[in-house]
Amino acid sequence: MIRLAIALCVAIVSPVAGQVPEPDTFRGEPYLAAVPDSLSGAQVIGAEEALVLWNDGAGFVDVYPRTVKPDGLPEGTIWKEPRHDTIPGAVWLWNTGYEKLTPAEAQRLADGLADLTRDDPDRALVIFCRADCWMSWNAAKRAVELGYQRVNWFPGGIDDWQANLGPDLVRAEPAVP
Repeated sequence: MIRLAIALCVAIVSPVAGQVPEPDTFRGEPYLAAVPDSLSGAQVIGAEEALVLWNDGAGFVDVYPRTVKPDGLPEGTIWKEPRHDTIPGAVWLWNTGYEKLTPAEAQRLADGLADLTRDDPDRALVIFCRADCWMSWNAAKRAVELGYQRVNWFPGGIDDWQANLGPDLVRAEPAVP
C-alpha cells in the first residue's frame, strides 16, 4: 500500500514523458532541444495561428543567431556570411535569444521590439527561431518582461512555417535598430 501511494505521488508531480517543464529562468545550451508547451505571459501558437497573425500585420521577430566574421582570420581570407532565410516581413534581431545577453544584444532586442511595435505594447508580436529552439523561448520571455502584452511564441518557427504553409521564406538581413 505504501509503495502504491509513493508511486501515485511520483506520477502526480513528475512531468509526462517527453513533456518539458517551463523553467523559471532563461535556458542555455543546448539551445536546439525539446521546448515546453507553455510560456507564462505569452500565447503559444502553431503555423496556422502564425499565418493569421502575419496576415493581420503582427510584428514578426526572428531571433536566429548570426554567424559573423571570426576574429583573427589570416590576412586575405575571404569571408562570406552564411545566408539566413526567414518569414517575409520578419525583423531579424540576431543573437537576442541567448540565455545571457551582452548589453548590446539586450539593447538590440529592446530597440527592435520598440521599433517594430511603434512603442505600442499592445501590438501583436510573433517571436520565433527554428523548431525546438530555446532562443525563441528566451526572447519571448524577455518581451513579456519588457511589458509587451500580446507576445505570441511560435516554437515551430521557420521550419513549421515552411513545412505547413508558406509564403516562401526570404533572405534575412540583420537588423540594426
